[in-house]
Amino acid sequence: MENQGILTFQFISEPTDVNFGGKVHGGAVMKWIDQTAYTCARTWAETYCVTVYVGGIRFYSPINIGDLVKISAYVIYTGNTSIHIAIDVFSKEITDKQFEKKTHCVIVFVSVDKNGTPVPVKKWVPTTEREIRMEHYALKLKDLRTEIENEMKPFFEQ
Repeated sequence: MENQGILTFQFISEPTDVNFGGKVHGGAVMKWIDQTAYTCARTWAETYCVTVYVGGIRFYSPINIGDLVKISAYVIYTGNTSIHIAIDVFSKEITDKQFEKKTHCVIVFVSVDKNGTPVPVKKWVPTTEREIRMEHYALKLKDLRTEIENEMKPFFEQ
């Protein structure tokens, strides 16, 4: 990863990943997303990290059993103790030339010490136009999460 905040996993989907429709189970994809994002966050933070938010998972099209799957995770924003990771999932038949995007989401992790207390993370600084856009995207999503949380507060109290 070389501390650039980018990580990519590639592997072949297996028959054990199948759902009742004969495609890769969405739960398997979500597990891969979490594993890849955790590895990216952990590498960036250099500490243990816990997932505090997963959002916006929308499956564009199914992944077939036996497809080559590529999952890219990249830092798009850091707070004091949080690392916001964007994830893109792609797949293709082994013989195809190009990957097709299957889903995208953002996962927020918090860096913690051995007692579970949040600890500061190094600041991620965008340097390219795309990274700047992604940081703005992360901040907009952060504001939306706050709005949603405020809307849901009455239901947490029940």
